[in-house]
Amino acid sequence: MTDFPSIFVPLTGLVLPAFGMAFLFLYLQENKIV
Repeated sequence: MTDFPSIFVPLTGLVLPAFGMAFLFLYLQENKIV
């Protein structure tokens, strides 16, 4: 893991939560729980 790009760490730190929020938003919209 010595060649692990430093841009990958903040990228995953931003993409994963954003993807989770978007998935949760679509899930709530589709099931009309709100």
